[in-house]
Amino acid sequence: MSPLPLPPVPEPFRLPFHYGALHQLGVDWLVDPGPVRDLLAKHHPDLTAAEFEGRALVSANYQLYFAQYPFGGGVTQEIEFNVIAHPTADRDRLPELTYAQYAQGWDQTKLLGIARIHVVCDNPFAIRAGRELYAEPKYPGWFEVGLPSLNGPAGETWTVRCNAAAIGPDDTLARGGEALLDLRAELDGLTSVPAGLAPVTGYGTDPEGRLLAGPMNVYRPYGWYDLTAPGHGGRASLTVHADEDDLGRDALALLGDTPAAGAWTYQSAPVAAHHRPYYLPPRPGAGPGPA
Repeated sequence: MSPLPLPPVPEPFRLPFHYGALHQLGVDWLVDPGPVRDLLAKHHPDLTAAEFEGRALVSANYQLYFAQYPFGGGVTQEIEFNVIAHPTADRDRLPELTYAQYAQGWDQTKLLGIARIHVVCDNPFAIRAGRELYAEPKYPGWFEVGLPSLNGPAGETWTVRCNAAAIGPDDTLARGGEALLDLRAELDGLTSVPAGLAPVTGYGTDPEGRLLAGPMNVYRPYGWYDLTAPGHGGRASLTVHADEDDLGRDALALLGDTPAAGAWTYQSAPVAAHHRPYYLPPRPGAGPGPA
Protein backbone atom coordinates (compact mmCIF):
# COMPACT_ATOMS: atom_id res chain seq x y z
CA MET A 1 0.00 0.00 0.00
CA SER A 2 1.41 3.40 -0.98
CA PRO A 3 1.65 6.18 1.63
CA LEU A 4 -1.40 8.41 1.97
CA PRO A 5 -1.11 12.15 1.32
CA LEU A 6 -1.63 14.52 4.22
CA PRO A 7 -4.99 16.32 4.36
CA PRO A 8 -4.79 19.89 3.03
CA VAL A 9 -4.44 22.93 5.29
CA PRO A 10 -6.53 25.65 3.64
CA GLU A 11 -5.83 29.34 4.10
CA PRO A 12 -5.80 31.16 6.48
CA PHE A 13 -5.11 28.29 8.89
CA ARG A 14 -1.73 27.20 10.23
CA LEU A 15 -0.84 23.93 11.93
CA PRO A 16 -0.06 23.00 14.58
CA PHE A 17 -2.53 25.24 16.40
CA HIS A 18 -0.95 26.39 19.65
CA TYR A 19 -3.03 26.91 22.79
CA GLY A 20 -1.95 29.73 25.08
CA ALA A 21 -4.00 28.29 27.97
CA LEU A 22 -6.45 25.42 28.36
CA HIS A 23 -9.07 24.59 31.00
CA GLN A 24 -10.92 21.35 30.43
CA LEU A 25 -13.46 19.07 32.09
CA GLY A 26 -14.37 15.63 30.78
CA VAL A 27 -16.96 13.18 32.10
CA ASP A 28 -17.14 9.51 31.04
CA TRP A 29 -20.00 7.01 31.01
CA LEU A 30 -19.83 3.24 30.50
CA VAL A 31 -22.96 2.29 28.58
CA ASP A 32 -24.73 -0.41 26.56
CA PRO A 33 -22.63 -0.86 23.39
CA GLY A 34 -25.56 -1.56 21.03
CA PRO A 35 -26.90 2.01 20.60
CA VAL A 36 -23.32 3.33 20.57
CA ARG A 37 -22.38 1.06 17.65
CA ASP A 38 -25.45 2.18 15.70
CA LEU A 39 -24.76 5.89 16.23
CA LEU A 40 -21.06 5.52 15.44
CA ALA A 41 -21.83 3.69 12.18
CA LYS A 42 -23.93 6.67 11.04
CA HIS A 43 -21.16 9.21 11.69
CA HIS A 44 -17.90 7.28 11.30
CA PRO A 45 -18.34 3.99 9.37
CA ASP A 46 -14.60 3.14 9.48
CA LEU A 47 -14.47 3.23 13.29
CA THR A 48 -15.42 0.61 15.86
CA ALA A 49 -16.61 1.51 19.36
CA ALA A 50 -14.12 0.48 22.03
CA GLU A 51 -15.38 -1.88 24.72
CA PHE A 52 -14.19 -2.09 28.30
CA GLU A 53 -15.33 -5.31 29.95
CA GLY A 54 -18.37 -5.37 27.66
CA ARG A 55 -19.33 -1.69 27.96
CA ALA A 56 -18.87 1.12 25.45
CA LEU A 57 -17.50 4.49 26.57
CA VAL A 58 -19.12 7.87 25.88
CA SER A 59 -17.62 11.17 26.98
CA ALA A 60 -18.63 14.81 27.16
CA ASN A 61 -15.85 17.33 27.47
CA TYR A 62 -15.84 21.09 27.91
CA GLN A 63 -12.92 23.29 26.89
CA LEU A 64 -12.08 26.92 27.58
CA TYR A 65 -8.94 27.99 25.74
CA PHE A 66 -6.94 31.06 24.82
CA ALA A 67 -4.88 31.52 21.66
CA GLN A 68 -2.58 34.33 20.64
CA TYR A 69 -2.63 35.47 17.00
CA PRO A 70 -0.63 38.11 15.09
CA PHE A 71 -3.56 40.50 15.52
CA GLY A 72 -4.15 39.81 19.23
CA GLY A 73 -5.84 37.16 21.36
CA GLY A 74 -8.99 35.08 21.26
CA VAL A 75 -10.95 33.05 23.81
CA THR A 76 -13.02 30.03 22.76
CA GLN A 77 -15.37 27.66 24.55
CA GLU A 78 -16.74 24.38 23.25
CA ILE A 79 -18.25 21.11 24.35
CA GLU A 80 -17.78 17.77 22.60
CA PHE A 81 -19.97 14.67 22.78
CA ASN A 82 -17.78 11.72 21.81
CA VAL A 83 -17.61 7.96 21.51
CA ILE A 84 -14.30 6.32 22.38
CA ALA A 85 -13.40 4.33 19.28
CA HIS A 86 -10.60 2.97 17.14
CA PRO A 87 -10.06 2.35 13.42
CA THR A 88 -11.70 -0.96 12.58
CA ALA A 89 -8.64 -2.06 10.58
CA ASP A 90 -6.38 -1.65 13.63
CA ARG A 91 -8.24 -3.78 16.15
CA ASP A 92 -5.43 -6.30 16.44
CA ARG A 93 -2.96 -3.62 17.52
CA LEU A 94 -4.92 -2.63 20.65
CA PRO A 95 -4.22 -3.88 24.17
CA GLU A 96 -7.08 -5.23 26.27
CA LEU A 97 -7.80 -2.64 28.95
CA THR A 98 -10.24 -1.87 31.72
CA TYR A 99 -11.84 1.58 31.72
CA ALA A 100 -9.64 2.71 34.64
CA GLN A 101 -6.51 1.64 32.77
CA TYR A 102 -7.59 3.48 29.62
CA ALA A 103 -8.52 6.60 31.62
CA GLN A 104 -5.03 6.70 33.15
CA GLY A 105 -3.33 6.54 29.76
CA TRP A 106 -2.32 2.89 29.40
CA ASP A 107 -3.15 2.83 25.66
CA GLN A 108 0.15 4.05 24.27
CA THR A 109 -0.85 3.16 20.70
CA LYS A 110 -3.19 6.19 20.91
CA LEU A 111 -5.54 4.35 18.56
CA LEU A 112 -8.28 4.64 21.19
CA GLY A 113 -9.48 8.13 20.39
CA ILE A 114 -12.50 10.40 20.53
CA ALA A 115 -14.94 9.95 17.66
CA ARG A 116 -16.71 13.28 17.62
CA ILE A 117 -20.49 13.06 17.30
CA HIS A 118 -21.41 16.67 18.24
CA VAL A 119 -19.18 19.69 18.88
CA VAL A 120 -20.78 22.96 20.03
CA CYS A 121 -18.56 26.06 19.94
CA ASP A 122 -18.89 29.80 20.57
CA ASN A 123 -16.23 30.99 18.09
CA PRO A 124 -17.21 31.14 14.39
CA PHE A 125 -13.55 31.06 13.30
CA ALA A 126 -12.92 27.95 15.43
CA ILE A 127 -16.06 26.34 14.01
CA ARG A 128 -14.74 26.84 10.50
CA ALA A 129 -11.28 25.57 11.47
CA GLY A 130 -12.72 22.44 13.08
CA ARG A 131 -14.84 21.63 10.05
CA GLU A 132 -12.20 22.32 7.39
CA LEU A 133 -9.12 20.92 9.13
CA TYR A 134 -10.40 18.02 11.22
CA ALA A 135 -13.86 17.20 9.76
CA GLU A 136 -15.44 17.99 13.12
CA PRO A 137 -19.26 18.11 13.25
CA LYS A 138 -19.00 21.59 14.76
CA TYR A 139 -21.82 24.12 15.11
CA PRO A 140 -22.53 27.30 17.10
CA GLY A 141 -23.56 27.61 20.74
CA TRP A 142 -22.78 29.76 23.75
CA PHE A 143 -21.95 29.00 27.37
CA GLU A 144 -22.67 30.00 30.96
CA VAL A 145 -20.08 28.52 33.29
CA GLY A 146 -18.78 28.34 36.83
CA LEU A 147 -15.20 27.06 37.04
CA PRO A 148 -12.54 26.38 39.67
CA SER A 149 -10.27 29.41 39.62
CA LEU A 150 -7.39 30.90 41.58
CA ASN A 151 -9.25 34.20 41.15
CA GLY A 152 -12.34 32.92 42.94
CA PRO A 153 -13.43 31.01 46.05
CA ALA A 154 -11.76 27.70 46.80
CA GLY A 155 -13.48 24.67 45.31
CA GLU A 156 -13.42 22.09 42.51
CA THR A 157 -16.97 22.33 41.15
CA TRP A 158 -17.53 22.82 37.42
CA THR A 159 -20.91 23.92 36.02
CA VAL A 160 -21.35 24.31 32.28
CA ARG A 161 -24.56 25.27 30.50
CA CYS A 162 -24.52 24.98 26.70
CA ASN A 163 -27.06 27.13 24.85
CA ALA A 164 -28.21 27.33 21.23
CA ALA A 165 -26.77 29.93 18.86
CA ALA A 166 -26.38 30.73 15.17
CA ILE A 167 -23.78 32.36 12.94
CA GLY A 168 -24.94 35.92 12.28
CA PRO A 169 -23.80 38.63 9.85
CA ASP A 170 -20.06 39.09 9.35
CA ASP A 171 -19.34 35.72 11.00
CA THR A 172 -20.51 36.88 14.42
CA LEU A 173 -22.16 34.64 16.99
CA ALA A 174 -25.90 35.22 17.41
CA ARG A 175 -26.95 33.87 20.81
CA GLY A 176 -30.20 31.96 21.04
CA GLY A 177 -32.38 31.58 24.09
CA GLU A 178 -32.70 27.80 24.29
CA ALA A 179 -30.62 25.82 26.78
CA LEU A 180 -29.31 22.58 25.26
CA LEU A 181 -27.68 20.77 28.18
CA ASP A 182 -25.83 21.15 31.49
CA LEU A 183 -22.59 19.38 32.42
CA ARG A 184 -21.73 19.39 36.11
CA ALA A 185 -18.95 17.88 38.22
CA GLU A 186 -18.63 18.36 41.98
CA LEU A 187 -15.07 17.23 42.62
CA ASP A 188 -14.50 19.03 45.93
CA GLY A 189 -12.68 16.87 48.46
CA LEU A 190 -11.73 14.18 45.91
CA THR A 191 -8.17 13.30 44.99
CA SER A 192 -7.23 12.84 41.35
CA VAL A 193 -4.50 10.62 39.94
CA PRO A 194 -2.20 11.72 37.11
CA ALA A 195 -3.43 10.48 33.73
CA GLY A 196 -1.08 10.45 30.74
CA LEU A 197 -3.81 10.56 28.10
CA ALA A 198 -2.03 12.84 25.64
CA PRO A 199 -1.70 12.91 22.76
CA VAL A 200 -5.46 12.53 22.46
CA THR A 201 -6.44 11.27 19.01
CA GLY A 202 -9.53 12.97 17.61
CA TYR A 203 -11.33 11.23 14.73
CA GLY A 204 -13.38 12.87 11.99
CA THR A 205 -14.96 11.68 8.76
CA ASP A 206 -14.88 14.17 5.90
CA PRO A 207 -17.65 14.72 3.30
CA GLU A 208 -15.91 12.22 0.95
CA GLY A 209 -16.03 9.54 3.65
CA ARG A 210 -12.32 9.63 4.44
CA LEU A 211 -11.32 8.99 8.06
CA LEU A 212 -9.02 11.62 9.62
CA ALA A 213 -7.01 11.33 12.83
CA GLY A 214 -5.79 14.52 14.51
CA PRO A 215 -3.62 14.30 17.66
CA MET A 216 -3.80 16.95 20.40
CA ASN A 217 -0.84 17.19 22.75
CA VAL A 218 -1.26 18.49 26.29
CA TYR A 219 2.05 19.17 27.98
CA ARG A 220 1.39 17.77 31.45
CA PRO A 221 -0.91 15.03 32.80
CA TYR A 222 -4.64 15.33 33.24
CA GLY A 223 -6.13 14.63 36.65
CA TRP A 224 -8.52 11.64 36.61
CA TYR A 225 -11.20 11.02 39.24
CA ASP A 226 -12.63 7.53 39.72
CA LEU A 227 -16.35 8.15 40.24
CA THR A 228 -17.07 4.46 40.84
CA ALA A 229 -15.14 4.52 44.14
CA PRO A 230 -17.19 4.37 47.37
CA GLY A 231 -18.73 7.73 48.19
CA HIS A 232 -17.93 9.21 44.77
CA GLY A 233 -21.22 8.40 43.04
CA GLY A 234 -23.46 11.21 41.87
CA ARG A 235 -20.60 13.70 41.64
CA ALA A 236 -21.00 14.31 37.89
CA SER A 237 -24.04 14.58 35.65
CA LEU A 238 -25.29 15.64 32.24
CA THR A 239 -28.78 17.14 32.06
CA VAL A 240 -30.54 17.50 28.71
CA HIS A 241 -32.88 20.47 28.27
CA ALA A 242 -33.60 20.24 24.52
CA ASP A 243 -34.53 16.60 24.01
CA GLU A 244 -35.56 17.13 20.36
CA ASP A 245 -32.19 18.63 19.44
CA ASP A 246 -29.76 16.16 17.83
CA LEU A 247 -27.28 16.51 20.69
CA GLY A 248 -29.93 16.06 23.36
CA ARG A 249 -31.59 13.14 21.61
CA ASP A 250 -28.31 11.27 21.20
CA ALA A 251 -27.22 11.97 24.77
CA LEU A 252 -30.49 10.62 26.16
CA ALA A 253 -30.41 7.57 23.90
CA LEU A 254 -26.87 6.60 24.88
CA LEU A 255 -26.68 7.66 28.52
CA GLY A 256 -30.19 7.30 29.91
CA ASP A 257 -29.81 7.35 33.70
CA THR A 258 -26.35 5.72 33.69
CA PRO A 259 -24.08 7.16 36.43
CA ALA A 260 -20.78 8.68 35.41
CA ALA A 261 -17.77 6.38 35.68
CA GLY A 262 -15.05 9.01 35.81
CA ALA A 263 -14.10 12.64 35.33
CA TRP A 264 -10.88 14.25 34.18
CA THR A 265 -9.67 17.82 34.33
CA TYR A 266 -6.86 20.01 33.08
CA GLN A 267 -6.12 23.60 34.04
CA SER A 268 -3.22 25.60 32.70
CA ALA A 269 -0.82 26.87 35.34
CA PRO A 270 -0.81 30.65 35.85
CA VAL A 271 2.12 32.46 34.25
CA ALA A 272 2.07 35.64 36.36
CA ALA A 273 0.28 37.16 39.36
CA HIS A 274 -0.46 40.80 40.17
CA HIS A 275 -0.25 41.07 43.96
CA ARG A 276 -1.98 43.27 46.53
CA PRO A 277 -0.62 46.82 46.68
CA TYR A 278 0.82 48.41 49.81
CA TYR A 279 1.20 51.96 51.10
CA LEU A 280 4.53 53.76 51.22
CA PRO A 281 5.30 56.10 54.13
CA PRO A 282 4.73 59.77 53.28
CA ARG A 283 7.76 61.84 52.38
CA PRO A 284 9.06 64.11 55.17
CA GLY A 285 6.89 67.20 55.67
CA ALA A 286 3.93 65.76 53.75
CA GLY A 287 0.48 65.62 55.30
CA PRO A 288 -1.00 62.48 56.84
CA GLY A 289 -1.81 59.54 54.62
CA PRO A 290 -5.27 58.07 54.17
CA ALA A 291 -7.28 57.21 57.26
